[in-house]
Amino acid sequence: MIDPQLDNENQEPTASANPELEAQLDEVSIETEEVAKRQRRIISQIAIAHPRESIWQVLTDYESLPEFIPNLEKSERLEPPEQDKVRLEQVGKQRFMKMNFSARVVLDLTEIPPERIDFEMVEGDFKAFSGYWALQPNDNATALIYSIFVWPIRTMPVTLIERRLSQDLSLNLVAIRQRVNELFG
Repeated sequence: MIDPQLDNENQEPTASANPELEAQLDEVSIETEEVAKRQRRIISQIAIAHPRESIWQVLTDYESLPEFIPNLEKSERLEPPEQDKVRLEQVGKQRFMKMNFSARVVLDLTEIPPERIDFEMVEGDFKAFSGYWALQPNDNATALIYSIFVWPIRTMPVTLIERRLSQDLSLNLVAIRQRVNELFG
């Protein structure tokens, strides 16, 4: 959903809105694939020098995610549809080109501790949104992989969404690594 704000209040953040996180963006690998005309798959990865179990604790503390994930305004557990699922409502917000942009999704998650979290949108502001988090042991670290498939609604420019999501995924991975380091040393 796009909410135009043409006033000068709450000016768009500068490129250094998260300078500590942005300084580490080159440590994230990211690939973008055009699946179809308006559909994208984005895969990002970062190494975190902690065991999977520590990273798992941070990832699955769903209601605390907005405390450290940039642009995530809300992450709330809802009643799950099935015993073995987790249902979350998440809302992301950004200010871009003097407009407020927000997107809401309700996701069903399947957890495979401490290796993988698969998710799929069951309601929200996209035609489709799904993906996974994967934690793979890698030498003295864990590779944290975040893969999403996104199909924006027609009123959302796909190239803009692709660019913003690519940057946000990278920031999210750096923020998660920073949170793991803060909690587990």
